[in-house]
Amino acid sequence: MWLFKRYGILLALTVLLVTASSWGYLVHRSAQQLAVYELPGTLRMFFYLNMDTLVYHSVRPDIRRGTDTTEASKHFIDLEVYGDSANNKMPIKWEDAVNAFSRDSLLKYGYVPYHIVHMKQKLTEAFRNRNLDSILFFAADIGHYIGDANVPLHTSVNYDGQLTDQKGLHSLWESIVPELELSTYQLTSRHKATYLANPAKAIMDAVHHAHSLLPAVFEKEKEVAKNFSEEEKYHVQMRRGRESKSYSSAFAKAYAKELAPMMNDQLIKTADLIADFWYTSWVDGGKPDLVNTTGLQFTNETKVKLEKELQAFRKNTLIENDMLIAKKRSNAKIEE
Repeated sequence: MWLFKRYGILLALTVLLVTASSWGYLVHRSAQQLAVYELPGTLRMFFYLNMDTLVYHSVRPDIRRGTDTTEASKHFIDLEVYGDSANNKMPIKWEDAVNAFSRDSLLKYGYVPYHIVHMKQKLTEAFRNRNLDSILFFAADIGHYIGDANVPLHTSVNYDGQLTDQKGLHSLWESIVPELELSTYQLTSRHKATYLANPAKAIMDAVHHAHSLLPAVFEKEKEVAKNFSEEEKYHVQMRRGRESKSYSSAFAKAYAKELAPMMNDQLIKTADLIADFWYTSWVDGGKPDLVNTTGLQFTNETKVKLEKELQAFRKNTLIENDMLIAKKRSNAKIEE
């Protein structure tokens, strides 16, 4: 198992990167936790025993962006550059996409759905080999990319509103609003992990849906802006001698109200799809029993704890009961 403290300093130094360039750490971590509850039997037991690892390492792909020049394009796909019909006709298979648009174009304009399929293959192989560290590594990573694929702005060349005089929209949608509003969300789902007969189509469908939400993402910002002065709309502060401007909390709340329940829905869709990809990889990897045959201990105490969390998940009281790891009031660091 990895040690979270190995990444402690790096994480602290890259918080700004994480919150500015991805669905912020709060949502990524929350989605991975919810996904665990949707799994069946011993698979859920295994992931629950390692849930802290999954949750805290769910932001690792964003941290890698600071040192790995190949990482960024794995998080998005700018559908508009592939033509007006790309959102409906984008090739599902990587090979077909390369033939249609070239590998260089995909690397430049993003290929998140194809990378998720690649990660699914890696996770399946890890299950087949019963390599516990690799299972957790690829499970956390694929969960992150699935989260990004469900973010509308990760499907557009106008990813930050920079082309429509709405710069900062990325952080507003992904980080500022969830930080303010998560406690009001429905963090529950009746979904149970389902086997994906065609994982490539499933993730491409998610990308298509996210892209279809873009008009509202841009238009609602402009509508809400009509009720705010420049001073009310933005929060201005100095950072390292430079003026930094971001959307104000008041504006973010008004924007969230106009868009509701879009962000909540996309969070739950993310959790559901993460659970499906984990489960499908496990099935394709031979359905290994990762608890009873590996020496892991699922004690009665752990079982009782899980049952309480499952009840809270069903009743949408995880935050109220201080059970959502990303929002825990204790702020205690996890040592593994």
